[in-house]
Amino acid sequence: MNPQPPDRPGTLHRWYAVGWTFLGLCPPVIAVWDQPGAARYWSVGLSAAAAACYALADARLLRPYAFLCVLVFFTGAMSFLLGGGAALYVVSLPLFWIYARRPRDAVALSGAAAATTVVGGALRHGWNVDFLTGNAVSTLIGYVAGALLGAWMHRILEQRDERVRRLSAELDVAQRGLVEAHQRQGAADERERLAREIHDTLAQGFASIIALAEAAREGIAADPERASRQLLSIERTARDNLAEARALVGSAPTVTAGSIARTLRRTLDRFAEDTGLTVIADLPDLDCDQPARITLLRCTQESLANVRKHSAATTVSVVLARRSDTIELEITDDGRGFRTADAHGFGLDGMRRRLADLGGELTVTSSLGEGTRVLAAIPTQERHPA
Repeated sequence: MNPQPPDRPGTLHRWYAVGWTFLGLCPPVIAVWDQPGAARYWSVGLSAAAAACYALADARLLRPYAFLCVLVFFTGAMSFLLGGGAALYVVSLPLFWIYARRPRDAVALSGAAAATTVVGGALRHGWNVDFLTGNAVSTLIGYVAGALLGAWMHRILEQRDERVRRLSAELDVAQRGLVEAHQRQGAADERERLAREIHDTLAQGFASIIALAEAAREGIAADPERASRQLLSIERTARDNLAEARALVGSAPTVTAGSIARTLRRTLDRFAEDTGLTVIADLPDLDCDQPARITLLRCTQESLANVRKHSAATTVSVVLARRSDTIELEITDDGRGFRTADAHGFGLDGMRRRLADLGGELTVTSSLGEGTRVLAAIPTQERHPA
């Protein structure tokens, strides 16, 4: 029993409308249908008018309180015509709670309908004992029971609405928290991505520039030609770093589309020229998409940077191969090696994350005095980013 009629009557409301029509309007008409005189016509006319007002109120073409006033008059008039209208009044009681905005209005209007029902019947039969113990008492009992039941249902609906409001507020808070968490996670992921890109590009480039500058400064007097080549390499590396910095600002990769073999070969040639190490490369011309090409290049750059800084190697071997549904890049050196259990550098972790983003994996094998082997594998079929 809603204090306001619903915007779109639900199933229960429609079933009640059918029930009120057949149990409230039809019985009085049937009761007087075979009676001669004006009573039959008045009953049919009033019932039709009540049904029309109900339809108009349900369609929002008649104000709810106007319909309830019509209902008060209708119950009284039908009670007068029939000599009693307790049944019609009881069947009509829910309408007062459906269309009244406040419980006290429903109680007052249903009370007015009860009074008109009792008065209408009394005017027809007189205030005799039989009437008072029959129709009038039934009407009063229905009024009291309807008021108590309506107040109870209204209280239940208020509690339900309060729970809905509370749950809605909690849901809004949870949704805002989830959005904020996603934003924080997105910011953290972006910071991690930028840190990885800076480490794999700018930081490695600056490290190479420092190493070349130190070598050029030490050998500028003894070997001016070699120092000149080193200075030229410094210039190229600085230009590459500038391009990487611009790409990071614009969020555009500097690795252009093309053969991964040519891209890796240029990187290896620069490495051999800058360090003087022997580089053995087996780089077949394999096709792979842009994300895989960038990842393979970054893994190669990081591995070569580790060779330069830590391994003291003389020879580096790089092998690129396709194995059924994967592309594998193997980088080995004959350097001093290390304990893999003790390796927790940002570079190795960055390679693992890059490969994991493409569904691949990184395997590092090394031992003291035995050199290092780095194997990067990327799936090529049905690859799903992590």
